[in-house]
Amino acid sequence: MSGSEETVVGRSVVIAEDEAIVRLDLREILEEEGYEVVGETGRGDEAVALVRSHQPDLVILDIKMPGMDGLAAAREINSERRSAVLILTAFSQRDLIEQARDAGALAYLVKPFQKEELLPAIEVALGRYAEMQALEAENAALSDDKRGLEDRLETRRWVDRAKGRLMDDHGLTEANAFAFIQQTAMNRRTTMREVAAEIVDGRLTVPGG
Repeated sequence: MSGSEETVVGRSVVIAEDEAIVRLDLREILEEEGYEVVGETGRGDEAVALVRSHQPDLVILDIKMPGMDGLAAAREINSERRSAVLILTAFSQRDLIEQARDAGALAYLVKPFQKEELLPAIEVALGRYAEMQALEAENAALSDDKRGLEDRLETRRWVDRAKGRLMDDHGLTEANAFAFIQQTAMNRRTTMREVAAEIVDGRLTVPGG
C-alpha cells in the first residue's frame, strides 16, 4: 500500500449536492478511492446537520442548494470548525470563488469535473484543514481569548500568500511551504503570521533560495 492510500483509509465524507446523478458519481469515486461516505443530501441545511452529527473529515458542498446555499452552509460549518470544506460550483467567476474562500471553503471544483480533478482538490482541502488546525493551536497558545473569524481568515491570507511566494520562487510544494513557515515560527518562537509577513515582504531569506 502506498503512502497516499494509507492517508485515505478511514477518511469520512458528507456529500451535499442537489443533483442526484452528481451525488452518485461522487459517492462512487470516493468509495472506489477508500473514503467512507457517512451522509449525503441535496439540501444545505441538512448538510450542516449531517456534519454536526457525523463530524466527517470532509464535506463537499454544492453552492446552489435549497434550504441553505453552499456558501451559508460553509460559513456555519467553518464557524464551528468541524471539518474541511470543498465547494462545488458550476461557475468559475472570481468573485464567487473569493466568496467561497471567505466562507471557509478550503478548495473548490468547477463542474463538470473529472476524477483526476476531484482527488487533488480533496487532498488540498484536507491539507489546508490540517494547516488551519495548526494555526488554531498557535492562536490558543498565544491567548486564552477565542479569535474571531476575521482574524483567523487574515492569518490564513498571510500564510497563503507566503506559501505562494515560496512555491513560485523556490519550487516548494504547498505542504512543504507550510512546513517551512511552521518550523521557522517554532524555531524563532514567533507566530506563523509574522513569518508569513516577512516572506511576503522579502525580509526573510530562505535557505537555498
